Amino acid sequence: MTIDVLPDDVLVEIFFYVNITGDWDIRNPWHALVDVCRRWRYVVYSSPRRLDLRFEYRGYGPMSEVPDAWQALPVILTSSSDGHPNSRQRWDNRVAALESEHYNRICEIEIFGMTKLRWKRFVAAMQKPFLELTELKITVYGVVPVLPDSFLGGSAPRLQALFLGSIPFPSIPKLLLSAHGLVRLTLWDIPDSGYFSPDAMATALSVMTRLESLDLRFRSLLSRPDPASRPPPPPTRPVLPVLTKLVFQGVCEYSEDLLARIGAPLLYDLHIVFFMDFIMDFNFDARQLHRLICHAEEFKACDYATVVISNVSIRLSLYPKTSVVDDYILFELEIECNQLGPQLSSLSQTCNSSFPFTPTLEELEIREDDDLPPSDWKENAENAQWVELLTPFTALKNLYLTDQIARQVCGALQELPEEMATEVLPALRNLFVDRLGSLEQIQEAIRPFVATRQLSGHPVAIEHWRKE
Repeated sequence: MTIDVLPDDVLVEIFFYVNITGDWDIRNPWHALVDVCRRWRYVVYSSPRRLDLRFEYRGYGPMSEVPDAWQALPVILTSSSDGHPNSRQRWDNRVAALESEHYNRICEIEIFGMTKLRWKRFVAAMQKPFLELTELKITVYGVVPVLPDSFLGGSAPRLQALFLGSIPFPSIPKLLLSAHGLVRLTLWDIPDSGYFSPDAMATALSVMTRLESLDLRFRSLLSRPDPASRPPPPPTRPVLPVLTKLVFQGVCEYSEDLLARIGAPLLYDLHIVFFMDFIMDFNFDARQLHRLICHAEEFKACDYATVVISNVSIRLSLYPKTSVVDDYILFELEIECNQLGPQLSSLSQTCNSSFPFTPTLEELEIREDDDLPPSDWKENAENAQWVELLTPFTALKNLYLTDQIARQVCGALQELPEEMATEVLPALRNLFVDRLGSLEQIQEAIRPFVATRQLSGHPVAIEHWRKE
């Protein structure tokens, strides 16, 4: 039996599978189907909705030259920076499509690496409502003027995915109030000129009942809200019922103001990057972050954490019990700072005893970043800062340390007064060091601490850490 005997409806189902599982780099796999024979061409064009037929337009020719059979299909307009001799003509064709009567067919726009020279004409072409637009992804090179309130005619009723990179758009919360169907929102590298308040963003988020992913990344410390204009949080928080992923990069104060105004009970993928300001007194009061984590059920399954120290930041990552080997991170907190002492102090402020995980965490690994050569290791942290970092981990049983860090941690534990030796890491049973050659030295350095724990009935073993 050959495929020719299959009825049309069966062919449609087969073609549907081909269309949605094609090579990720081929946006229109149905193009190959219509070239097989007249019958297949008829079947494909007779089922445009079932097969989700869309035409990806890259500007290789004017829209007027598009085949008649494609004239009614939704359009995906794509562009990326390249050095091809005809790239300027292709760009002109794309913008002409935005300016033509075909604009109302455009369902997706993807323009990456737009230059300042092209920005003005593009923005002018986007001043009207794109009523069929479901996805908009734009990034720019360099500094460009802010997007006006009239962008997209001030309304995006069908928008499902929005990605803006390095684009200043301070009035974006107004546009988002119309985007009730938004599923993914990514605002990356938000310039200082594109600042919007956490209160305005929270108000926009309150209408997004379908939002699954929120990614806000500010460019600099200037994302700090003005203390004089920070309104108190509302008595009730709107809930984002299906939000599962949240990424934030900026200052702690902005994060706290935003999180105070939203709830996300299904959250299970949380990544936070805080900027540190050495000019101002840094204070990482993350009570709202703590609250958000406490109310998300998925985070209660974490029992393994890593702290990674690099030249530019310190990063805490938390893993669920069953997924450490798969590097599946439920929660990640990174604090950008290039000095070890402040790195430890800032992380200690955030992961204090009220932090949801620290009182129950059983395994902790502290190591240098793979890109940090041993010769660059900084030893400018005080013993008290190491103790401050470790003190909240009252349930910790296994502590894994790389050689350089083990020397500093053991030095801090060695100097603990006898009465504190059982108060810091009271549940600790094993301290693992990754370098076998230095194990004896570390055992000798920490002997007083080990002896005190032995006498108290809470022995600690020092062992070699065999990395898998």
